[in-house]
Amino acid sequence: MVLSIAIAIPLLLIAPALWNGYPLLQYDTGGYLARWYEGYLVPSRSTAYGIYLHLGEASHFWLILGVQALSVTWIVQATLRVFGIVRPVQIAAIVLGLCATTALPVLTSLLLTDIFSGLSVLTLFLLVVHGDRFSKLENLFLFLFTSFAASTHSATLGVLLGVCCVGWILHHWLPERLGARGLIRGSLTIVSGAAILLACNFALSGQLAWTPGGSGIAFGRMLQDGLVKRYLDDHCSTEHLKLCPHRNELPQTGDGFLWGNSVFNDLGRFKGLGGEMAYIAWHSLIAYPGAQSEAAIEAAAQQLVSVATGEGSNNWLGHTYGIMARYLPQEIEAMWKARQQRREFNFTAVNLVHVPIALLSELLLVGILAGAAWRRKLDDVALMAGTVALALFGNALLCGVLSGPHDRYGARMVWIATLVVVIAGILHRGQGARK
Repeated sequence: MVLSIAIAIPLLLIAPALWNGYPLLQYDTGGYLARWYEGYLVPSRSTAYGIYLHLGEASHFWLILGVQALSVTWIVQATLRVFGIVRPVQIAAIVLGLCATTALPVLTSLLLTDIFSGLSVLTLFLLVVHGDRFSKLENLFLFLFTSFAASTHSATLGVLLGVCCVGWILHHWLPERLGARGLIRGSLTIVSGAAILLACNFALSGQLAWTPGGSGIAFGRMLQDGLVKRYLDDHCSTEHLKLCPHRNELPQTGDGFLWGNSVFNDLGRFKGLGGEMAYIAWHSLIAYPGAQSEAAIEAAAQQLVSVATGEGSNNWLGHTYGIMARYLPQEIEAMWKARQQRREFNFTAVNLVHVPIALLSELLLVGILAGAAWRRKLDDVALMAGTVALALFGNALLCGVLSGPHDRYGARMVWIATLVVVIAGILHRGQGARK
């Protein structure tokens, strides 16, 4: 029975891909796939994750999904283990519940960095708070997984860095719960992740440089908030900017500007316009601090409730299809046979479940923390709830403020809030039964 469960859980986690007949693709997948072949850095596309995808090409990327499914299986059971939830049937039921009510199986089935965002928060928590309860080999896995996750996306690295920084601040008051040894382990994963990314960037491009694009993405968010147009209207009479002649034809959204058929393409994209975009983004922060603060708060709040599953996976993935055709022609036949490419994937029905569960999980997370504050008791559940709440808030700040709110950014993180709520419910029920 245990063996059957051990086999069933990873298969359950990639059920969407199995039904699809091919790993799920997303609009951004192509940018990561191309890193191995193009040999230069592009904004927001980690070379570390690009190399990871390249290693799975010979298996039609099923090896990648296998690694992701096994990682989810082990990390979730390790998290449950530290809370005393060890029965295989109970673990299987929890994973089944997560697969039915959250984006977890879609994230696991997707060729994208998103699965690492939530998982790395769990592995960082285990490494820092419960590292002494794991073997040396398990700690090594936790360390390497967190490090690699940090290298796959700047937002993931930023969230993990923020969690570690808050941990060091709280260490002064909670030295027994947040020990220096665990915090050092956790902090070193950030250093290691940064080193992995720099090494991969150098190996593929010959440049010892960070992945570009941060200012350009922030520019996109400011554009859709109307602040770029405002800056151009106020300063084009005194500043000679390439965008000035085009200020009345800018798209309404940052995605439309950066990834659509806009003037951005005509002006040379990031190579031709990157410096000016960074200039406008920085100077508009100085020129309109009040409007920027208001827009940032609104964007972060909107990001917290933008949690629907499937964004960027159920539409025309033109860039990814083009990259596949150019560099991976052997994948074309299998890719086009998949249900996703025949437009048979639709997330409307599942989001009738996923979105309410995600929002309820966030509310209950706050309730768990409020209850702990009321009792003045910081147990393991409250500590994990605090870690996840901090990660969700940090994710909303980084993604919502810098890039603009997207359902994808919320869905890739919020499932761990549901996991915390499930753990808290099981432990609460167990305490009630003992009474």
